[in-house]
Amino acid sequence: MKYTFKGGYHPPDGKEFSNKMPIEKMPIPKIAAIHLTQHIGAPSKAIVNIGDEVKVGQPISEAGGFVSVPVHASISGKIKAIAKITDAAGIKSDAVIIESDGKDEMFPGVGVKVDYSQFSADEIKKKISAAGVAGMGGARFPTHVKLSPPAEKKIDFVILNGVECEPYLTADDRLMQESPDTIIEGLKLIMKAVNAPNGIIGIEKNKPESIRIMKEKTASMQNIKVIDLEVKYPQGGERQLVYAATGRVVPAASTGGLPMDAGVVVSNVGTANAVYEAVALNKPYYERIVSVTGESISNPKNLLVRIGTPTAELIEYAGGLKEDVYKVINGGPMMGAAMYAMDAPVHKGTSGILCLSKENAAVYEEQPCISCGKCVSVCPMRLLPTDIQINVQYKKYEEAEKLGLMDCIECGTCAYVCPAKRNLVHYFKMGKAKVAEMKRKK
Repeated sequence: MKYTFKGGYHPPDGKEFSNKMPIEKMPIPKIAAIHLTQHIGAPSKAIVNIGDEVKVGQPISEAGGFVSVPVHASISGKIKAIAKITDAAGIKSDAVIIESDGKDEMFPGVGVKVDYSQFSADEIKKKISAAGVAGMGGARFPTHVKLSPPAEKKIDFVILNGVECEPYLTADDRLMQESPDTIIEGLKLIMKAVNAPNGIIGIEKNKPESIRIMKEKTASMQNIKVIDLEVKYPQGGERQLVYAATGRVVPAASTGGLPMDAGVVVSNVGTANAVYEAVALNKPYYERIVSVTGESISNPKNLLVRIGTPTAELIEYAGGLKEDVYKVINGGPMMGAAMYAMDAPVHKGTSGILCLSKENAAVYEEQPCISCGKCVSVCPMRLLPTDIQINVQYKKYEEAEKLGLMDCIECGTCAYVCPAKRNLVHYFKMGKAKVAEMKRKK
């Protein structure tokens, strides 16, 4: 069987820079700036004060609602300030700033093994929520919410996303090679949490070692299988992965459709690992793996980094930037965003720091559309990107919405293949914002 989806494209993947680099533990920072908004949903609320002493894994905020999770100290030390600081996108929001005491002391109970064999589904979800686990694939959706579908939504499959289709990034690939057992245990916990009988681990064929290891580890498991997917971007998108792995179609986002409507829950392999650590080791989500990679970094690496570490320290630890550096991106080249400030801290969704030369940074002058249709042929959502873009450009937002604007997943494939180098995703983001504004006014 050929596991893939319709549309999409395979840009040069750039994985060779860091896919052979084992995960290294980054030294703890002297200062950790931890944003209170680390996920989609309501911001968390600080529960510490300036001058308080904190330890690693200690809660420093509480959830601001059901679609919210707490944030934890990533280093031990003293609360230096609670202030608005700029994130990688240039947005200022509240953060707790901790000055390290150099001791790296753990909060009582953190890292202590737990017998979770008899945990109920609710107990598993409570542990995940208390640990502040949010999706590590990019969306940063609170994991306990995703694992709480309505009672009438029967979940048949939990799919672990090991695709990592975004070019250059290799954090998930290394994690699957180095920690397969904890990922699989995390998958089992997620399956129990949603009462799903079947588990699937989807991995693209350009990660042969991860496929080999995961297949060996699951060979004796009747209800968990590993599938090797065709190499095509954006195969890591939930809708594309659900179709590729099961043949099921997730209803359109514009109608409120979610994977659960197709009987599926999708989770990233890194999230599954964090679920295992939260439930089995009582370990909050205070660190994550980040790929520091690209043509313009001296020594590409995969680093285990404490949340709140300044990006500049990761770059320095990886040997610094080369002279030809033109752009530094938070994330990958397709869906990431150029860094606004190099001292912006690592957050729960920081999957990579990509350092590119001008030659590889996609710097082009936009030209008029030539109506070639390439964007239509690659769109994984089967939209008409040029028609949507033209309507947005001429402020016909309702027409753009009718053409499926809100179903666009902003993967950037259309812009990548466009010979006229139209900045299509920019128009789509602007159009979505205008449609949302119009609906608020109504």
